[in-house]
Amino acid sequence: MKKILVITTMVIILGGIFLLLFKKPPAITNFPPKEGIIIAFGDSLVEGVGATEGNAFPAKLGKLVGEPILNMGHAGDTTEDGLRRLTEVLSENPRIVLLLLGGNDFLGKIPAEQTFINLDKIIARLQESGVLVILLGVRGGFLTDQYDQRYEELAKKRGALYVPNVLKGLLSHDEFMSDSIHPNDAGYKKIAEKIYPVLQKALGK
Repeated sequence: MKKILVITTMVIILGGIFLLLFKKPPAITNFPPKEGIIIAFGDSLVEGVGATEGNAFPAKLGKLVGEPILNMGHAGDTTEDGLRRLTEVLSENPRIVLLLLGGNDFLGKIPAEQTFINLDKIIARLQESGVLVILLGVRGGFLTDQYDQRYEELAKKRGALYVPNVLKGLLSHDEFMSDSIHPNDAGYKKIAEKIYPVLQKALGK
């Protein structure tokens, strides 16, 4: 009996190791991407509030990957505004969209549940048009972060690539910030560098 238990335990352990080694990574929706441009879509962090001309993160990221990224950021946008602007984004026929929304929802005290319903709708509509989505997270809270896990779960649900909290390591560091919530040129460079390896993966490089 003892021998059977030992054998059974070994089989379970080996089975677990096999699953860890050979488990397929989550599928990326619309990978490889179709033909088209890359768009950065979102709020002031995309537009580049606080940066000097040409130093918003989409411009810096475009230089890193060697192709232009269309900046469709609009300061003050909430996820509801993002839903309204989707037609404008889709009219450009993008192949990849970097989506950064949610910060103004938090500042405007919009319930997190509604924020992520809106984000889910935005991602679904983009993907229905053949777009590969890279979801960019922001912190949803001062003492605790009510957004981080939700962003990650949404990315997994939709098969989107994900970059968590693009402002991590920048807030409260004067050398990277132009004000309390917007980076300066150096801060936007850091954001571009965080996104770069994920965008490279989306491009199949």
